[in-house]
Amino acid sequence: MSISGTYLLPHPPIVIPEVGKGEEKKISDTSDNFHKIGKEIAEKKPNTIIIITPHGVMFQDAISLSYVEEILGNFKNFRVPDVSMKLKIDKELTNKIYELAYSVGISSIIATNTLLNKYNSSVSLDHGAMVPLYFINKYYEDYKLVHITYSALSDIDLYRFGICINKAVEELNEDCVLIASGDLSHKLKQEGPYGFDAAGEKFDKELLHCLHIGDVNGVFDIDKGTISNAGECGRRSIAIMLGALDEKKFIGDLMSYEGTFGVGYGIMKFNIIADGPSKLVELEELKNKAYENINNQKDPYVKLARESLTSYLKTGKELKIIPDYVTDEMKDKKRGVFVSLKKHGELRGCIGTIFPITINIAEEIIRNAISAGINDPRFYSVEEEELLDIDFSVDVLTEPERASIDELDPKEYGVIVKSKGRTGLLLPDLEGVNTVEEQLAIALDKAGINYDEDYEIQKFKVIRHKEE
Repeated sequence: MSISGTYLLPHPPIVIPEVGKGEEKKISDTSDNFHKIGKEIAEKKPNTIIIITPHGVMFQDAISLSYVEEILGNFKNFRVPDVSMKLKIDKELTNKIYELAYSVGISSIIATNTLLNKYNSSVSLDHGAMVPLYFINKYYEDYKLVHITYSALSDIDLYRFGICINKAVEELNEDCVLIASGDLSHKLKQEGPYGFDAAGEKFDKELLHCLHIGDVNGVFDIDKGTISNAGECGRRSIAIMLGALDEKKFIGDLMSYEGTFGVGYGIMKFNIIADGPSKLVELEELKNKAYENINNQKDPYVKLARESLTSYLKTGKELKIIPDYVTDEMKDKKRGVFVSLKKHGELRGCIGTIFPITINIAEEIIRNAISAGINDPRFYSVEEEELLDIDFSVDVLTEPERASIDELDPKEYGVIVKSKGRTGLLLPDLEGVNTVEEQLAIALDKAGINYDEDYEIQKFKVIRHKEE
């Protein structure tokens, strides 16, 4: 036996009639096609449904596989606790997937309640799983579940994990369907939950087109900036799903796409048309090409930041010789510097100095790049294998000057607040910080200064360097 059906399904709780209370009619195409998929899966009568979700208990460095006898969930977070479900976990298949992933070095975790209790959590169904299953359960309930939550591993490792899923299904002679649960861009409309960004529509069109024509390489070659700015939550579910389709030629049948509420809801089923070669080699070539582009980076500021952290992770030592590409300005001037790391568009580390503590900008970058990678207390240390998926940026601060509230502009100026030895800083032009009041509130909170205390304000500009 094998995976007999593969689907990309969204997970808007509002499509559930008990949650939507009439609003679900605004996405009737999505609702209608959920019912069609439910009926189709009922006709297939799979023993197990494998679902990949963004919203289960997520580990930053490992894919999570729920491992309990039964898994429960309800929509109490959406004010309808009576809408609930309880499903048996296919523990044999879950364990087999874990074993195969472990054997090829893909970081994954068997998530039990004993483990999750340490994190004040428990194994449960999330809405990323429950929304698709709600419609399936209308027509078919005689199945077990494999519940998988992706993590921020590299795209290739996610793809390889998908290969492990398919191999486990074949080795155990299981009859399964696989669902990649994921919404597309969350930034399709200004009135949407995350505002508007032109990258949203661009991402959705590119992704769905690539899936429609079976272009796996195209999915993995979508511009990182587009992915980051689109604000999506489905791409990594899709990466795993595509791995499960490795060695298959397929086309994607887009049944519907709606962006009524500012979020892209795409329903697609995948039809296998022939056997084909594995895509792993080609994906590795894409990865090597990406390395070449990084190594050819022209901006010396971000190039130095990347080289500094890379060298430290490989050797355990700080760069001692300043590279030839470092400019005279970087060697002659002293400035405060912030180095930021983002992985798949999400912050992975940020450390900086308001005022310089080394002899020049270059040394400041070398020092802060390492600290951003290994000393940011909000994150575990960056590992060498992650570097390809991390984007570096370097902010060089101008000399701070005293300012009044009227002189601030969160898009143009960063802000420093000081009171009784406490200092808080916020860089300019940050996503989600649109007003002076928001900027000051965050800076004061970082410093532990109450809003009604006396405090000094300074403003500064940054010269921002990003990887191309």
